[in-house]
Order: sequence, then structure tokens, then C-alpha cells
Amino acid sequence: MTDAREGVLRIGESFVGDGVNAAHINTVAGPRTGPAGVAWASALASPSAGHVPFVAVLAPSLPVKPLTLFVTKSAPAGDEHGTLIWGPAQAGVAAGVADAVAEGVIPREAADTDVIVAAVWVNPGADDADAVYRNNREATATALRNGVAGLPALDDVLAARHRPANPFYTAPA
Repeated sequence: MTDAREGVLRIGESFVGDGVNAAHINTVAGPRTGPAGVAWASALASPSAGHVPFVAVLAPSLPVKPLTLFVTKSAPAGDEHGTLIWGPAQAGVAAGVADAVAEGVIPREAADTDVIVAAVWVNPGADDADAVYRNNREATATALRNGVAGLPALDDVLAARHRPANPFYTAPA
């Protein structure tokens, strides 16, 4: 993911969708030879109970490029939840990375030199595989765009500081 700040670690975030099928993605991206590569290899080599990072694939034996490590933010709550993580959420992340390459957010020449770590939230109550897929695809591509663009803008952060809000809480005025 070469940009004007070549070699810089790019961190992105995106939240897409509503309710239990929403996607929240955090990305860390950069050259394999830098901190992103160290984080990628360390996460792959350090699974913990319920959190086993794996390489995101577009199809069996067809990993997306740049190689993307899928890290779940929550342990599977059961078989159905696990299927949504390993199925539509993984497919959405892989497709979102490929979308970022196709759009030029990630230059083609970085496909074999960079890596991505995607931290992925799939709500244990999720119930629509297609919505999980769509939301994770869009959230992944958006997080990567945001990381390359250095978003959010500091002025936006400062403007929101008096009324922080998220899907679970809104601070009083």
C-alpha cells in the first residue's frame, strides 16, 4: 500500500450497517518488512482461546492479496456464529481488500509486499449471512481507504468530543 508516506503504518476503521448484522472493522496495513509485518506474523503465531487468526481467502487456496490476517474480536458463541465469522464475514473482508486493490486504494505493486491485519466484529446475534457479507465487504474497503487517507480528520474528532456516540451509547448533551 504505497502512498505519499511510503513505509508508514496505515490504520483504518469503519462501521457499516445497523443492528446485529452491522460490521465493525479495524485495519492495520503496511509493508511486510515493517511494523505491519511484525504484527501480522506475531498475531498468526499467537492464537488464544476462541481467537485463532487466519488468512482471509476469496476461495479455498486463493488468499486475497495483500495477504490479510482475519482476527475475530469475539470468540464464536456457537456453531451458527462461527459459521457467520468464517463464512460471510471472511468472504466480505477478502472481497473488501480486493475491492481496495481494484480501486487503486492499494496499488497493485503493493499486493506482494504489504500485509493487512483486519480485526473483525461479528455480533453473536447476527442472523443474515448476506447482510454480514455486504457490511464486512464495505467496512473493510472503507477502513482501508480511511487508513490511506489518514482519516478521520482531527477537526472532525475535536468537533465530536463533546457528544461522543456509538451504537450502544450516546453521551448526554
